[in-house]
Amino acid sequence: MLQIFSKWLGATAASALIQNVSWIIPLVQTIHILAISIILSSVAMLDLRLLGLAGKRVTISGMAERFLPWIWGALVVLALTGMILITGEPDRSLLNPAFQIKMVLVVAAIVVTLIFQHTVRRNAAFWDLSPARRRSARLTALISLAIWLAIAICGRLIAYVGQDA
Repeated sequence: MLQIFSKWLGATAASALIQNVSWIIPLVQTIHILAISIILSSVAMLDLRLLGLAGKRVTISGMAERFLPWIWGALVVLALTGMILITGEPDRSLLNPAFQIKMVLVVAAIVVTLIFQHTVRRNAAFWDLSPARRRSARLTALISLAIWLAIAICGRLIAYVGQDA
């Protein structure tokens, strides 16, 4: 079914336009990479704070207030540029195991980020209240960092795995 959808999408006028205008894919890929760099740097700042390795003068809720809007905004840009890239080269992405793993990881990253955001909004001092919660904060940070790093790696592997490899 995914192959049928991929073939249909590849035969659309939008796909042909993206494939035939030489500057679209490089421009969109550049914007996509810049958006992931915004997310990775914002996540790193938040997670390093949760780990107690950086930003100790700023509260966790203060860091969240500063960096979560960047994460969500860049995630929207990633989704939009990703849809353009998929439309232009559907077989390269939709049928690629690295892309499929990346999408599962993106969902996991969104869930972890939403849980973190909900916790901070519900109780700004939640992570600072006890040693057990600080351990929980460290675990959340490590999971978040691992997921986002795996997303970046899978994104890069798309060029080397699958049908077009």
